[in-house]
Amino acid sequence: MRIITGSARGTKLEAPAGLGTRPTSDRAKEAIFSILQFELTGKKVLDLFAGSGQLALEALSRGAESACLVDSDPAACEVIKRNARKTRLFPQTRVLCCDFKAALRAFAGKETFSLLFLDPPYKSDFLDTALPLLPPVTAEGGFLVLESDRPEPFSLPGFSLFRHVRYGKAVITLLKKDPVFGA
Repeated sequence: MRIITGSARGTKLEAPAGLGTRPTSDRAKEAIFSILQFELTGKKVLDLFAGSGQLALEALSRGAESACLVDSDPAACEVIKRNARKTRLFPQTRVLCCDFKAALRAFAGKETFSLLFLDPPYKSDFLDTALPLLPPVTAEGGFLVLESDRPEPFSLPGFSLFRHVRYGKAVITLLKKDPVFGA
């Protein structure tokens, strides 16, 4: 597992020990960032089930402004911090070691993000639980990048399906927040 391109290109990343974390494959990660390549510069990123932090760190390496990485596992949070230091992207990161619902409640009405990565354990219901909590923390025109093993695309009121594609076992759904007219 490594950073593919940008300022930290080629940096090898550490993964948390055990089976609790399933890193996004290089193939899926390359596809995600190929789709989003013109949507990264200067953006605020939220990586909600961060694991090793590879998705947010890749976004930072490619020009995102800042990233908040959330994981409930203290060991994963320590790995994220080490990876952020190793890539020299630590000053642009904020690591929160807490439950995703607590993080989303804390952000609601206070902070929005333009790019949100959600890659929870496949056998959990975390995506279904998180989706209704995302609109208040997603900036207008922002992207949700959802990784799951679910063959059908996710949907969310106020968001349009941007892309839905399978890469091996991983299914990537990109939703884009619709503009608010008259606001």
